[in-house]
Amino acid sequence: MPGLAPASLLYSLPMFLKRFFEPKLAQASYMIGCAETHEAIVIDPNRDPEPYLKAAAAEGARITHVTETHIHADFVSGSRELAAKTGATMYLSDEGGADWTYAFAGADRATLVKNGHRLKVGNILIDVLHTPGHTPEHVSFVVTDSAGASEPIGVATGDFIFVGDVGRPDLLEKAAHVAGTMETSAKTLYRSLVEFAKRPDWLQIWPGHGAGSACGKGISAIPQSTLGYERRFNWAFQCKSEDEFVKAVLRGQPDPPKYFAEMKRINKEGPRVLGGFARPPHLDSAALSRVVQSGALVIDLRKANAYALGHIPGTVNIPQNASFTTYAGWLVPFDREFYLIGDSMDVETAARDLAMIGLDRIAGATDTRAVDEWSATSGRGLGTVPQIESTDLAESLRHGGATLVDVRNDNEWSAGHIAGARHIPLGHLLDRLAEVPRNKPVILQCQGGGRSAICASLLLAHGFEHVSNLRGGIAGWVEHGLPVVTRAAST
Repeated sequence: MPGLAPASLLYSLPMFLKRFFEPKLAQASYMIGCAETHEAIVIDPNRDPEPYLKAAAAEGARITHVTETHIHADFVSGSRELAAKTGATMYLSDEGGADWTYAFAGADRATLVKNGHRLKVGNILIDVLHTPGHTPEHVSFVVTDSAGASEPIGVATGDFIFVGDVGRPDLLEKAAHVAGTMETSAKTLYRSLVEFAKRPDWLQIWPGHGAGSACGKGISAIPQSTLGYERRFNWAFQCKSEDEFVKAVLRGQPDPPKYFAEMKRINKEGPRVLGGFARPPHLDSAALSRVVQSGALVIDLRKANAYALGHIPGTVNIPQNASFTTYAGWLVPFDREFYLIGDSMDVETAARDLAMIGLDRIAGATDTRAVDEWSATSGRGLGTVPQIESTDLAESLRHGGATLVDVRNDNEWSAGHIAGARHIPLGHLLDRLAEVPRNKPVILQCQGGGRSAICASLLLAHGFEHVSNLRGGIAGWVEHGLPVVTRAAST
């Protein structure tokens, strides 16, 4: 219909608000601008500046302010990247004490802000609100369109309040390894929520993550909400006491990916400014052979079934799909170079995805023809990953002929697992290889067969000889009418 604003424009003139969402990170960022002065601020940008630059150009605006709600744990902040590209001033939290100060703030001439500070972006007033609990330095940004209102319209809440959930307070202990902080942070988060709940019902909530993020345990896929709605339906606001909240918020949190600790360090010290995502240098067949023989990490981006049918021995399969970033963050080291095998588009996408979480040491890449040509160029055969059926697995377990390794997370394991399985979650497999016997066949299993396929490639790359993947995972096992046990039943 004529006159309707684009779906991405969440509020009309004189203020504009655009939400950006990075699906593989389940991460949201926001551009808020003044149509009169053509100034804009970007809150919580990721490492790819192009979407923000294109959006600003479409609005006829210039990005003058760049900020973030906290030192992120799940992606590399793009504040430095975007500020370098646009000349915008960075505004960074000065809350939380010396341990939570941005080390690069002085060198980058960033402005440090505390609770109560106000930023002006044309006619838009943005008040800094200290909202600790997820992290000590966390701030939220209260937005008022002063051209048409005297009270705030909404709050960019970062990882403080999500739709249907709140930011987890256990990451300092579980990911950043700051011992003994979970309960203290949970109590702090509760106090922040109690204080924030006093604000008006109409206040819009613009959170920093959507469904799929490991920064919460039950985040809704709905992109935004209001404080009134969250007060009524978000579980965190239903808790009647601090003790009840602390127990509830710490219960059932997913295991944070290993790379979260690295993100905290990178974002505190200052991410490297890339200036764009460069395509990795080409790796010819002779160089690929030398790389594989050297024991370097080579990631095959193809789908699991293609890898299972034939792959270059020693390579690791992490398929380029919606979960690629998460699994790469668990398994790819930050302190060494690595290589990629994949179609041109997959390699480009993977390079961008990896850079988003700081894995930008890609030393080379080759296309999938290298797999087809491997035998001819190297004189060695391709490897395979046999797929085992649930009924065959049941028979093998009855006779003790194989070791079954369940690579799902703790919550999945507790909900039901195959009797006799060893539980080693995907992200911990490399650290616990010694727990997997080498003297008999190993069968990997997850929920549907995807994660276990990755783990099968890891074991093969580390010298295990008889490795299979359970076709269909535990879901297929259950479909065959085979039994599972819960943690309660097995203890």
